[in-house]
Amino acid sequence: MNLGFVESKTYEEIAIGDTATTEHVFNEDDAMAFASISGFRAVLNTDEQIERGGGIPPTGPNMWCASLISGLFSMNIPGPGCTLTNVSLAFQTRIRVGDRILVKVRVTAKEDKTKTIIFDCEAHNSAGASIFTGSAHLLAPEKTQRWSTLPLPELIVKNPYRHYLGMIARATSKPPVKTAVVWPCDEVSLGGAYQAFKDKLIEPILVGSEAKIRSVAAELKIDLGTIPIVDVSESRMAAIKGVELARKGEAQMLMKGSLHTDELMGAVVSREGGMRIGRRISHVFALDVPSYHKPLFVTDAAVNIQPDLETKIDILQNAIDMMHALEIQNPKVAILSAVESVNPAIPSTLDAASLCKMVDRGQITGAIVDGPLAFDNAISSDAARIKKIESPVSGDVDLLMVPNLEAGNILFKELQYLAGALAAGVVVGAKVPIILTSRADGELARMASCALGVLIAKPAPKAW
Repeated sequence: MNLGFVESKTYEEIAIGDTATTEHVFNEDDAMAFASISGFRAVLNTDEQIERGGGIPPTGPNMWCASLISGLFSMNIPGPGCTLTNVSLAFQTRIRVGDRILVKVRVTAKEDKTKTIIFDCEAHNSAGASIFTGSAHLLAPEKTQRWSTLPLPELIVKNPYRHYLGMIARATSKPPVKTAVVWPCDEVSLGGAYQAFKDKLIEPILVGSEAKIRSVAAELKIDLGTIPIVDVSESRMAAIKGVELARKGEAQMLMKGSLHTDELMGAVVSREGGMRIGRRISHVFALDVPSYHKPLFVTDAAVNIQPDLETKIDILQNAIDMMHALEIQNPKVAILSAVESVNPAIPSTLDAASLCKMVDRGQITGAIVDGPLAFDNAISSDAARIKKIESPVSGDVDLLMVPNLEAGNILFKELQYLAGALAAGVVVGAKVPIILTSRADGELARMASCALGVLIAKPAPKAW
């Protein structure tokens, strides 16, 4: 790596009239980073502020501009080793996300007695409006200092809410969905359902032991009011009853409470009284990954353990149909494997090739699908280019289809714990969406899972 160098100027080497300039586009990540350091929360929900402002981007923290001045002093005049002793700025115009900021500093005076250098400071945006004017006092280093210009660290702002907030906002604009909450008999499950009710995402029907539900509500100090409770003494019977409500059209969504997933899904897939619609039931995670530019979906990492090709057809079509319901038209899908070439020794590559050919022939519809692809080739267009892979989905994939549950479970948990992703999930391919929340899910992830279900749930039939 060819590293450059920057040298400072001593007091004697600096002349009145010397100038330095820089420019930078104030982007959303800058705003998020400043908010993290300073507590300036006003810019966090950019999309909401743009909507409220009639399409105008939100204003940013003007003090962020002071960091640009600091960079000029430390890397230009006087350079490495200087000391800022005083700065005074008067702000005239508020900066906004998307503004190009141009900053200039100019030496206006030197005080020989104290070896102080006085600068005029100014900044304006690309439209010419003054952002600030002011002055700064600095001490130059006594001797020339030469520092290597190491590459700046790459900043990834962990803001795992930006995609979820938009999804939740869209869901709350719709009427609440009647939801059978199955066995909400602990604080996490009842509290989550009640919060979704308060946020006007769902209209809950609580299915479980009324005595236990009311006891938990008392511990949480919440008033269930007129929320209906279907009193069932056992969790297994609660699962059967919740599925019955959905099958009869009295609920348009199911939500897992504190019972085991197997109990609920056993009732869902039951050949007698279940909610099958002719396809294999599958699961889709919606991941809000801070380092990725849009929501990233993963299927199937929760229901089908080792799916064969026939099952994968349903898994893929279920996910595509769900994404259409989320208004993601023609989603880009990567069929994942360990390698990007078809290899008979790796069965998942054969399945991927078969699925892509079925897409070509219209047996699977509604998406741009490519595979087999390794994870790096799916997520990174650079990785695909280096490996000379021409793919219509690389670097812009919407949906990752994993070869089996093990791979999917490892993948989404890696993204959660190493990449800071939030995961919402829903079971699709049944008569109604099924929200499978985990005890480890935080409030926002639970709300996002509810929102996901609300956006794909079919409206209740109209009463005549």
